Amino acid sequence: MSVRVARAARAWARSVSGRRGSSNWPRPPPAAVDVAALLREATAADGGSQDAKAAAGRREPGQCSVLLFPGQGSQVVGMGRGLLRYPRVRELYDAARRVLGYDLLELSLRGPQEALDRTVHCQPAVFVASLAAVEKLHHLQPAVIENCVAAAGFSVGEFAALVFAGAMEFSEGLYAVKVRAEAMQEASEAAPSGMLSVLGQRQSRFAVACLEAQEHCRTQGIESPVCEVSSYLFPDCRVISGHLEALQFLQKNSSKYHFRRTKMLPVSGGFHTSLMEPAVEPLAQVLKAIDVKKPLVSVHSNVDGNKYMHARHIQKLLLQQLVSPVKWEQTMHAIYERRKGTAFPQTFEVGPGKQLGTILKSCNLQAWRSYSHVEVLEADEDPEQPL
Repeated sequence: MSVRVARAARAWARSVSGRRGSSNWPRPPPAAVDVAALLREATAADGGSQDAKAAAGRREPGQCSVLLFPGQGSQVVGMGRGLLRYPRVRELYDAARRVLGYDLLELSLRGPQEALDRTVHCQPAVFVASLAAVEKLHHLQPAVIENCVAAAGFSVGEFAALVFAGAMEFSEGLYAVKVRAEAMQEASEAAPSGMLSVLGQRQSRFAVACLEAQEHCRTQGIESPVCEVSSYLFPDCRVISGHLEALQFLQKNSSKYHFRRTKMLPVSGGFHTSLMEPAVEPLAQVLKAIDVKKPLVSVHSNVDGNKYMHARHIQKLLLQQLVSPVKWEQTMHAIYERRKGTAFPQTFEVGPGKQLGTILKSCNLQAWRSYSHVEVLEADEDPEQPL
């Protein structure tokens, strides 16, 4: 962990704990509060937490909804353009400018793509665009929010899911994402590393491949080489992260391990592996200062696919997530497992891209048939909202 990142995180933690409620800290815009309030009102209308669970159980499964929040890699120049005419979206981006210290909306709309792709920029950009997409969904289909029974986010998307569910305030969640992105960027610069998407088959030998890639790195003079599965996407599809030398070895020897296809991902480091260990402490300092609450709807953790149980559980697993594989396939099974003949909930991917929908189709075709994507790229047609 660098002295600069650590000092910034500690200074912010002290300032928050010393001025909780101060108007100097950018407060969350009405959009974030309204969604959480809507969820609280739905719970209260059902007569409290226990009665709410019973009411959710009585609700027809096909009337329920699930929200999925994308992660890094889904960013694209122009995202957010299709959201600006909806209430309070600009307030989200105004609040983001105060938290981040730069114009995130300008970067999201006009790029350049190379700047948007940087970890320090794309993580906040995807986070804000996703919550702005929730605002659009709330405006067009408020019942989807009222009937939401579960949410999950891929990597940084998990922070957006937690803000949506009322576990964090928008501005505090965004600041945590900012520190996380800066620390991950810095950790990735310590050694040449990356992420390799691997489409395998039943006989693919992922564990053996990683071990042999590590051994190859040792022959090249790399000490403590890292090559690990960093994401479980869908059956026989993984992301492997680690030193670039290891990933290049896997690409050259893909047939030996029965890999059908490999592709380097456009990211700057070996995320969700032990290479990200230096990023843990800066994020820990910020999370200690945030008033984390139990989510108002079920949010599933990337670490094990299970629901978060309480605030300390969230703080612990968000740190563990940095150095652990994203178990997205397992999360999809946890959310959509049900008796035969039971209807599936409506699923909405809120944010740029449709990658999570594609993965859902490979994990559970029946659940995917009730999937929709909230568009964030379409041209703004409202003449009263010039760009």
